[in-house]
Formats: sequence, C-alpha cells, structure tokens
Amino acid sequence: MSRVSLRTCAIAAVAAVLLAACGSGPSSTQPSAAPTRLTVFAAASLTRSYEQIGEQFERKYPRVDVQFSFEGSQNLVAQMAQGAPADVLATADQRSMNKAVEQNLVNVPRQFASNVLTLVTPAHNPARVTGLNSSLRGAKLVICAPEVPCGNATRKLANKLGVTLKPVSEEQKVTDVRGKVESGEADVGIVYRTDALAAGNKVDVIPIGRANEVVNHYPIATAVGATHQGLAKRFVEYVMSADAQKILSDDGFSGP
Repeated sequence: MSRVSLRTCAIAAVAAVLLAACGSGPSSTQPSAAPTRLTVFAAASLTRSYEQIGEQFERKYPRVDVQFSFEGSQNLVAQMAQGAPADVLATADQRSMNKAVEQNLVNVPRQFASNVLTLVTPAHNPARVTGLNSSLRGAKLVICAPEVPCGNATRKLANKLGVTLKPVSEEQKVTDVRGKVESGEADVGIVYRTDALAAGNKVDVIPIGRANEVVNHYPIATAVGATHQGLAKRFVEYVMSADAQKILSDDGFSGP
C-alpha cells in the first residue's frame, strides 16, 4: 500500500470515529423529562404526617413531585374557589369538605383519619393550668378561630362542658396556636392531640375530659379541576393504604 493510500485510510478512520462520537453525543446529554407535579392542599394539622406520606409516595412513583400547601381547611377551600390549582384536598373536618362539594370543587370524598382536642402549655406549665376549669382564669389562652375546624370543635367541647372560654387570641390554623404556646407567648392553648405529640418536650399536655365526644373526621378528595386526575386518585388510594395509615397512627391520629 502506498504512502498516499495509507494517509487517506488514516484520515477516513479518524473521520469515522469523530462522526460516531457526534452521533452518540445527544443521547448522553439529552435532558431528562421534568417530573410530574402533584399539588395537594391539606389541613395544617396534617403537615407532619403528609410530608412523610409524600416522601413515600414519591419513592413509589419516582417521576412524581408532590407539592403541599398546608393551611387552615377553610382557607384552602376558599383558595380553590378562587381558582388556585390543586389536585387533591384533605380537610380537618367534614364541614369544610362539604363546602368544597357544594361548590363542585372536589369529587366524592373519603374519610381517612380522625382527631381530638387537648390542652397544651409551655414546658413545665408555668401558669399551673389543670384543665378546662377555673385554672384558666388569668391565663393567656389561645385557640383556633370559630371558622377553623379546630375552633369549631373547641366551641362544641366547651359547650358540652359548660365552660366559657376567654381567649386572648384566635388563630387561623392550629399550628399557629401550638407555636404561640411553644414560644411562651401563650400560657395555654387548645390543639389537636397530633399537634401536642408533634411539639414533643416543648409543651406539657393536659387531656380534656369528654374530648372523645367531639371528634373531627378528616376527609380527602380529588379536585374536579385536577391537572393529573389519575395521579390524584392514586395519591388518595395511597393515603388509605396500610403504610400511610401507620404513619397517621404513629402521629396520633385515630382511624376514620
């Protein structure tokens, strides 16, 4: 083989390698598709449990990104009515969910958990509160506002016990009540049992007699305008599953 032919072959070989490299380049640098976002509107008292449930759901469906909005149930329904996009709604009482149903915001709901109220004080109970009784006199009491599920339940329970409450503040979500107690801004607050457990050693817990007579049941439903209806249904099913129910139980929720 002549020197010219050898050089020609060498150039051809190099060109072939370069062409192969160019051909394989795009596939190796091709950006992966963005995950599908699932938007879940959930009551503030579900924050701790739903964050864990969301992580497990994402492990089961790796191409899904679950985004939560935790607020008072009444605010979530109002936001949806104003056009806020959501795929799933979970509220802290049936009353709030009924409003969503009446406005055709959600499909048929299912109950997945229940909760009861308790008293919490800052650690070591400096105001020496003993219950929903005369020990509340002079104490800075914080509760949920009446339109909030925990506030509605608080008033029902107080009426059953014949107690007149004189709060210094009424909050729009139960986690704000808990926060004021944890910080010492309030002497005592009425929250869900689950919030008391979530606060850990930041608070002392005082059970309320007959609290089991006022139970808040938590419903969940897919949104009528859900962007990802099938995925929303799978999330609801997952919340009803044994794995998710264990998370809820561990956090202090009772069954539906």
